[in-house]
Amino acid sequence: MNRQTLRSALPDAFRKLDPRHVWRSPVIFVVWVGSVLTTVLAILHPSTFTIAVALWLWATVLFANVAEAVAEGRGKAQAASLRATRTGTTARRLAKDGGEDIVAGADLRIGDTVVVEAGEVIPGDGEVIEGVASVDESAVTGESAPVIRESGGDRSAVTGGTTVLSDRIVVRITTRPGESFIDRMIALVEGAERQRTPNEIALTILLTTLTIVFLVTVMALQPFAGYSGKEQSVVVLVALLVCLIPTTIGALLSAIGIAGMDRLVQHNVLAMSGRAVEAAGDVSTLLLDKTGTITLGNRRASQLLPLPGTTEIELGRAAYIASLADPTPEGRSIVDLAVSQHGPEALGGVPELSTTDAELVEFSAQTRMSGIDLPSGISLRKGAGSAIVAWVGGTGGQVPAGTTELVDGIAADGATPLVVAEQRPGRPAAVLGVVRLKDIVKPGIAERFATLRAMGIRTVMVTGDNRLTAQAIGREAGVDDVLAEATPEEKMRLIRTEQEGGRLVAMTGDGTNDAPALAQADVGVAMNSGTSAAKEAGNMVDLDSDPTKLIDIVGIGKQLLITRGALTTFSVANDVAKYFAIIPAMFVGVFPGLSALNIMRLASPDSAILSAVIFNALIIIALIPLALKGVRYIPSGAEALLRRNILVYGLGGIVTPFVGIKLIDLFVSHLPGLS
Repeated sequence: MNRQTLRSALPDAFRKLDPRHVWRSPVIFVVWVGSVLTTVLAILHPSTFTIAVALWLWATVLFANVAEAVAEGRGKAQAASLRATRTGTTARRLAKDGGEDIVAGADLRIGDTVVVEAGEVIPGDGEVIEGVASVDESAVTGESAPVIRESGGDRSAVTGGTTVLSDRIVVRITTRPGESFIDRMIALVEGAERQRTPNEIALTILLTTLTIVFLVTVMALQPFAGYSGKEQSVVVLVALLVCLIPTTIGALLSAIGIAGMDRLVQHNVLAMSGRAVEAAGDVSTLLLDKTGTITLGNRRASQLLPLPGTTEIELGRAAYIASLADPTPEGRSIVDLAVSQHGPEALGGVPELSTTDAELVEFSAQTRMSGIDLPSGISLRKGAGSAIVAWVGGTGGQVPAGTTELVDGIAADGATPLVVAEQRPGRPAAVLGVVRLKDIVKPGIAERFATLRAMGIRTVMVTGDNRLTAQAIGREAGVDDVLAEATPEEKMRLIRTEQEGGRLVAMTGDGTNDAPALAQADVGVAMNSGTSAAKEAGNMVDLDSDPTKLIDIVGIGKQLLITRGALTTFSVANDVAKYFAIIPAMFVGVFPGLSALNIMRLASPDSAILSAVIFNALIIIALIPLALKGVRYIPSGAEALLRRNILVYGLGGIVTPFVGIKLIDLFVSHLPGLS
């Protein structure tokens, strides 16, 4: 928290002194009432002690407001940037007669279709129903790299305020004005729609109960004090009450919640509710999609395996030529593998490498193979084993012995076999060999899963692959379990089984078929690039569409819970030291034996009480950076976390006030009227 941030938060902090705002926090409201009462007494019966206590009680309320204002203020710059993306946007709405109407983006309704071409801003959230285009989403995600959005798949969703960079798309609007993701983000980062979570409400009830208990205790203290001949002033009783109630956590509770949501926004994750953030911290089972999450997203060629009668360079040249015009990541990886193993000179010695007059054979789900027909009459094919065997057999060719065993062996190892065949003019087709395609597990993913395991979180890889392939990849990645050949129904069944055991489940998804499971999961993270059904079903949306971010979301949730617990422990532990400062000071004149409790050797009763009040206010300001940044989360078991929490924040909460109050007393004891 720098000086500029604090300066910008002060006006909001003063505005929040309004009792209509303060009463939302019962603990701070009690301090506010005490501030009003001591202010009246300071006016009627002015003294250095009374005026100082009144001022520092107001400072306590103000510092609590500063904590909340700073947390809210962190999102204002981002909100202003997001608002700029929707200012003055116009839309080319398609009319029923096929024409176009130019309307304001705010006038669009659900179901309207609009045309967006290169250089134009998408006027509202929707789905691409026609065309494919490159889209700049940096206004929302902050990432400069463009993304592809196209109709008919799980990458059809577009966000209002983003810019089309190429081509032309037709978008069907799916949200009402004022309810777009940008509008939701603005409300989120400003804290306008932040609702208290169940844990936060429960903690507020606990703090309120403690406040009532201490209020009754302090009220009951005065009759005993009067009976002992040492009746206490109202100012002293108010100071005692404020120092004993958990003002520190009461002041920081709202800021901790807002900061936790803000950390998600900084990771480009839009949480629909604070409940989801807290649930992420308690998750015990993670369902992770294989492609793009555990693996790099596309299979890569890793090995060329020629059959008897074919050399490796012949297989490499055939696979190279057949893949030159293949735009898929798998095709490009075959080209890269052949070049890296044999060099471009050996592969480039074939005259027919130029595909200018060649006929390309694109892959289709029906044929399950692709290839090229060269001008010289040579035909090359690569694809699934059964499809290539059928193609070879259709030309009268024979499949070499050992082909089936080689293909089955590669599949059993968890890789994908891609069979390569060649047909020359006047000859039947012949199988040359097999290219091994391998799912590349992301670097470091096994270590991340090991970390999750240490946190007590079970990881399950969900994939449509067959069980052999899924288990091989699962072993390499280090997941705890695998759900192979997964269907939407099986995902739902797995989630419900986990939840019946009392576990919280998190999962990611982007397709319409993921929507039921996302809705069932306790933490459902939908990809922003996915369908509207997925985004509506989930309770979080990842604007970067990065499935691995689910692991980071769990960490943020745990950090939120740990921060709240740590500062609560620190706040309650603070009261022990303040007790030793105030109680002896109040009654040492009547019971001299209480001087033994004055272990800090404070100068006088008034300076002791004022020092405790000042420390009570200053500690709030000192802890604001920790509340905003969050307590550092070290992945470990619950027992280790509890031990660390007690040692660092419990013991620290006891020791710190003793040191702080003593240092403050050394200063205030020299003030006139406090000696």
